[in-house]
Amino acid sequence: MGCRHAQEILKKKKKKSYYRQTESFAFQVYPTACNGGLYSRPFHESFEETPMLVAVLTYMGYGILTIFGYLRDFLRAWKIERCHIAREREEQKDFVPLYQDFENFYTRNLYMRIRDSWNRPICSVPGAKLDLAERVSHDYNWTFEYTGRAVKDVINMGSYNYLGFAENSGACAEAAANVTLKYGVGVCSTRQEIGNLDRHEELEKLVAKFLGVESAMAFGMGFATNSMNIPALTGKGCLILSDELNHASLVLGARLSGSSIRIFKHNNMQSLEKLLGDAIVNGQPRTHRPWKKILIVVEGIYR
Repeated sequence: MGCRHAQEILKKKKKKSYYRQTESFAFQVYPTACNGGLYSRPFHESFEETPMLVAVLTYMGYGILTIFGYLRDFLRAWKIERCHIAREREEQKDFVPLYQDFENFYTRNLYMRIRDSWNRPICSVPGAKLDLAERVSHDYNWTFEYTGRAVKDVINMGSYNYLGFAENSGACAEAAANVTLKYGVGVCSTRQEIGNLDRHEELEKLVAKFLGVESAMAFGMGFATNSMNIPALTGKGCLILSDELNHASLVLGARLSGSSIRIFKHNNMQSLEKLLGDAIVNGQPRTHRPWKKILIVVEGIYR
């Protein structure tokens, strides 16, 4: 949503007495340019819906593979076809099964057909492009043999190397090397004790400027970062507005906090605005008291 558009909406809502100020929450739009003045134009993001024909053909393909899978399982049960999948021995049948039935079915009948598309060993730096170890299979992807050759310059679309730090050359690698020589590879302590660096504060100021807010806080990435920090920010009597595609760590943190949770549509500012306006106007259920805090939880990169 553009900043000018947000300001116009706020003015209209104020005229209608749509928002009310509380001691614990105040809605404010900063009169700066979008993204803290770093960009002159707001971002507009759109997603193409899956065509109906593609969706129908996909479901039909899964249906056909499932039918043939049951047929092949029937042949395996009569020892007509050999099955290479891991399974319990006969003497283990009375114990709790180690393998889920449908997971086994999916693996042996659907996944094995396309297994070569996953778990490809790489033999280069995981940059924007990488090299894959070439392999062949003579038993329909149950086992692989390596040829000793490599498939060159494959586009990397499955790495967490967002900032390019995995490269062994270039601006990111040189900057990382210089910072490592000056600061080391880690602080070995929390920021509250002796782990706070000037780079941390510089990063937070830059993020706050980019977002156009007063301040920001940066944390090391990890599951515990989200699941443990959200309960420290909110609690009972608070409201969390969460994007529907948030990671499991954010979902767990929201549940552990004891706060009320409401979900808005992915990247849909109109859905978020409606829930936020309703929360401010109506307050908490039954009592209609103002929420102690309202926390909006979104991700920077959705996986």
